[in-house]
Amino acid sequence: MSEVENTFQEFIDALHTADDMDAFERVANRFAEKLGFERFAYLRLAGETPTLISSYPKSWTSRYFSLRYQELDPVVIRARAEHGLFSWTGSSSAPSGSREQRRLFEEAGTFGIRSGITVPIRGGFGQTAAFTLATNDREIQVEKLAAKLRDVVQLAGLYFHAHASVGLRRAATPQALAVDLTQRERQCLAWIAQGKTTADIALLVEIAPRTVVFHLENARRKLGAASIAQCVAEALRRGLLR
Repeated sequence: MSEVENTFQEFIDALHTADDMDAFERVANRFAEKLGFERFAYLRLAGETPTLISSYPKSWTSRYFSLRYQELDPVVIRARAEHGLFSWTGSSSAPSGSREQRRLFEEAGTFGIRSGITVPIRGGFGQTAAFTLATNDREIQVEKLAAKLRDVVQLAGLYFHAHASVGLRRAATPQALAVDLTQRERQCLAWIAQGKTTADIALLVEIAPRTVVFHLENARRKLGAASIAQCVAEALRRGLLR
């Protein structure tokens, strides 16, 4: 197992023990540092009240929200519009952006946030989240890092979102979090978790590929996931595939 794979596995294991915002921040920031970054941020936008878990300086995050920078931040705007991981820098993310956007990046740089990679995450009812690893290193080549770490960071963002979304829902009861997956839905998800394709599963379970898709989509809806990958992460987090 490579060093990156070990780092990812440690991250997943640690997420299972996190139960509050400070714990989630420590786990994700350790993951960021091991991958060569200095900062981490998870921003969830739902309605008027954003949720932030991050290791960014508190003086910066307070200013960011007091000035409602989330409404003009080019990184957030890209996260709302795109589906795959992307890299960004303060100098190139908004070359033709507004004066306010350029000022935002200049200010972020003074707080040690100059470039990074971001995973956009779609939620239900128009919710958007962004999982970001950031750095102050002027020499770091974020485009190359993004290409090298794309799959690992993309999965990390989905896992973090799945765990944090439920872990921070403190008012929820265990009954509210309970999901009744059928045996076939669990079976199909378990094979997906092991890297099997829909065609593979159809052969293994001896059902039609369209039936596999049917069961996966049912499980996705029950778990409130935006994608099958997020559905698998949520099912694993809840211990439904053990």
